[in-house]
Amino acid sequence: MLHIQMHTMVRMALVQVRDVSEATVRALKAQAAERGLTLTAYLRAELDRLAARPTNAEVVERLARRNRRGGPTSADTVAEIRRIRETA
Repeated sequence: MLHIQMHTMVRMALVQVRDVSEATVRALKAQAAERGLTLTAYLRAELDRLAARPTNAEVVERLARRNRRGGPTSADTVAEIRRIRETA
């Protein structure tokens, strides 16, 4: 029986980060090991996660589109923040 596997060629960029402290590298290696990943796989997943996050401009746009009817006023929000700060 003949098995043929076809792989789609996906171009991947090479990213190099310089001047990372040894302490940072040790911490990242430890975090990767806790998850059972190589440092490369862990960093790739973390970069994918960061890249998927919306930009500040996207967050602001979403907030501007939200229907705020029935929600707290700005004054209510400020008063609540002040109340929380005073009790902390």
